[in-house]
Amino acid sequence: MYKRNPQLNKNGELIHLLSTEGLPKEILLQVLDTATSFVSVGNREVKKLPLLRGKSVFNLFFENSTRTRTTFEIAAKRLSADVINLDIARSSTVKGETLLDTIANLSAMAADLFVVRHSESGAPYLIAQHVAPHVHVVNAGDGRHAHPTQGLLDMYTIRHFKQDFSQLSVAIVGDVLHSRVARSDIHALTTLGCPDVRVVGPKTLVPSDMAPMGVRVCNTLQEGIAGCDVVIMLRMQNERMSGALLPSSQEFFKSFGLTPERLQWAKPDAIVMHPGPINRGVEIESAVVDGGHSVILSQVTFGIAVRMAALSIVAGNEA
Repeated sequence: MYKRNPQLNKNGELIHLLSTEGLPKEILLQVLDTATSFVSVGNREVKKLPLLRGKSVFNLFFENSTRTRTTFEIAAKRLSADVINLDIARSSTVKGETLLDTIANLSAMAADLFVVRHSESGAPYLIAQHVAPHVHVVNAGDGRHAHPTQGLLDMYTIRHFKQDFSQLSVAIVGDVLHSRVARSDIHALTTLGCPDVRVVGPKTLVPSDMAPMGVRVCNTLQEGIAGCDVVIMLRMQNERMSGALLPSSQEFFKSFGLTPERLQWAKPDAIVMHPGPINRGVEIESAVVDGGHSVILSQVTFGIAVRMAALSIVAGNEA
């Protein structure tokens, strides 16, 4: 039996943004194109649009975050929404209230949109299944599973600097095993027609099931970034690791850390990206972070416009 994508309504319109996986190319491009119209808002004297006026956006971050939470808050406020940041450390969940009871109570306060980050994979999907038809859910990162707005802002950044996905070679380097960003990037890149996507890292940090996702697995940095247009470096997620997956961060840097010398293996006009937070000297050298190939701060800037696009699109569609 055919099962409809829970992110789309019966007309194929986006009502929740839970993952880049399974989203049609047209929806990905809709978000990117809509974001283009929002990029210049940050340069205006009055950085406001009325698209979400009267709507209440609840930011529910059950995991720590700086960039994602802040850019979602800025995005919602620029769309004129009322923004409520729930302090999870002081919320009733600490007293044993279930996630769905928390959502039910907040929904009773006339919430229109939930932005959710959670350590458990699938939590935003669970919430989306239990909210009223007029309430929308945007996944701000769940476990190891997905981080769709980071994936979309990465796609926006790549398109901004490289225009056309159909000729690109993109390398995703580092702790792929624990990275929800890597999965979101891979699904988006393959859907948008990128012909050469590589995942690069030691065997202990690259899942064995990558090949069916349409990527090439490389276990040396030189092979992984040779001739690449885009190099996406990932953070070592020590907080998600159990057991000794690596001898040490110094050993990782020795083999996979990106230095100016190693970056020469990529194309001369290659761009370097990183979803943050950056561990300088672990996965990437400061000279690369601050160098001419880096577009890391552009990712942060574009992230506001992409999150404005995501919020405005889902809020504008009926279930």
